[in-house]
Amino acid sequence: MNLLVIAGIVVVLIVLAFLTGKIVWQYERGVVFRFGKYRSTREPGLNLIIPLIDRMRKVDMRVATMVVEPQEVITRDNVTVQVDAVVYLQPVNPEDVIIKVQDYIKATSQVALTTLRSVLGQSDLDELLSQRDRINKRLRVVIDEHTEPWGVMVQLVEVKDVLLPESLQRAMARQAEAEREKRAKIIHAEGELQASDALVQAGKNLQTAPASLELRYLQTLTEMAGERNSTIIPIPLGILRLAGKDDS
Repeated sequence: MNLLVIAGIVVVLIVLAFLTGKIVWQYERGVVFRFGKYRSTREPGLNLIIPLIDRMRKVDMRVATMVVEPQEVITRDNVTVQVDAVVYLQPVNPEDVIIKVQDYIKATSQVALTTLRSVLGQSDLDELLSQRDRINKRLRVVIDEHTEPWGVMVQLVEVKDVLLPESLQRAMARQAEAEREKRAKIIHAEGELQASDALVQAGKNLQTAPASLELRYLQTLTEMAGERNSTIIPIPLGILRLAGKDDS
């Protein structure tokens, strides 16, 4: 009989210990309710509560990642694009997360959807493509204003992909190709101008130094002979000038 009583007492103590002791992990906070009313927020570690009177709800305080599915958005310049985003959010007030919102991730997802359409609808396509960081900051501020009363802080919002219509993609590709051809022609023209300036300056230098002109003439003959594998007999430039005067 005594053994049965002791065994019963041990079982009761084990059950009471199980109901009384609650372990809160380092990344969690425990929100305690007494008779349905908020009582306190417990820190990580072993926490004791009154069985059948107190109830603890745990809140994961780590950063949560929420993906916003692709949405069709009409920009301010009437271009329809598909945009998706990712939102990084973190609970900062565990009692508000439990008391003021039923599912903060789902609620934030709905806010992010409407905010994405609203903010991008106020932006031009060029701004969406070239000023992504500015739009991300604007999205974060707007979404955070809605989630702050729920005890949730939005740390970062990133627009991932912007899918353009195929017709617009082809038009942008043609525009980019035309821009590249334009730059190539400008560079080629600038090179021709520099080359012509250099030739003019070289001509002036050769006119002021006849000996340099003679050496250049001989060098040209040498190059021609090497290319054609033939022998070329050089004629002095002075003789060519005299022959030219005689013909005139």
